[in-house]
Amino acid sequence: MIGSANLNVMIKAARKAGRSLVKDFREVENLQVSMKGAGDFVSKADIAAEKIIKEELRNARPTYGWIAEEGGEIEGEDPTRRWIVDPLDGTTNFLHGLPHWAISIALEHKGKIVAGVVYDAAKDEMFFAEKGAGAWMNDTRIRVSGRHRMIESIFATGVPFGGRADLPLTLQDLARLMPACAGVRRWGSAALDMAYVAAGRYEGFWERRLNAWDLAAGIIIVKEAGGLAEAIDPEAGIIDGGSVVCSNEPIFENFAKVIRG
Repeated sequence: MIGSANLNVMIKAARKAGRSLVKDFREVENLQVSMKGAGDFVSKADIAAEKIIKEELRNARPTYGWIAEEGGEIEGEDPTRRWIVDPLDGTTNFLHGLPHWAISIALEHKGKIVAGVVYDAAKDEMFFAEKGAGAWMNDTRIRVSGRHRMIESIFATGVPFGGRADLPLTLQDLARLMPACAGVRRWGSAALDMAYVAAGRYEGFWERRLNAWDLAAGIIIVKEAGGLAEAIDPEAGIIDGGSVVCSNEPIFENFAKVIRG
């Protein structure tokens, strides 16, 4: 697929940061890690990757705004466009030597996500999508799963850790969903969870209390792969509300109903 100039800039930035992260991942035992909060870590590798992405994107599009997990927000000269970046989604996996983490880059235009990249550098799987152009993994077009029955479906979520207040709510979700499905996975990267829904590896994904950089790229990849994505609270937006429920179309209504209680 030949994407737009913006998409190509995003893919180039993700690959460059990915090379840096893979190098650090091989030496994960030697990383200097600081505590950012209960159960939430930030590493030198994370910060270095964000610096690479920021330089690539800002050099290519200096007027665009910027928001990222580590580096905060920059207002752009062009108020209609901004990059939304998570340089390392799945930091805890990374620091434990688990090869399941990703770089997430999205482009927002006038409040809508118009392009997204989720790069699993450890496996060299580049998931990407652009509005109206479908969703892709490397050179292959991807589509959501064709399964129609909840009982045959696998779902993914994030389980709150470190005493977070939303743990009871998630446990209630699991109690309602698990008897009705083929399994639930918790792999520790929301960006990859959504990419896997887009690729048909999972039938659906849901999670609360996420940030814009966790969600933005995955949303457009799911939608361009033929899936549906909404906020768990129908009155809140996905990005602003920080929650999402997404799946293929045949099971979305039943799945969303279970999660919304």
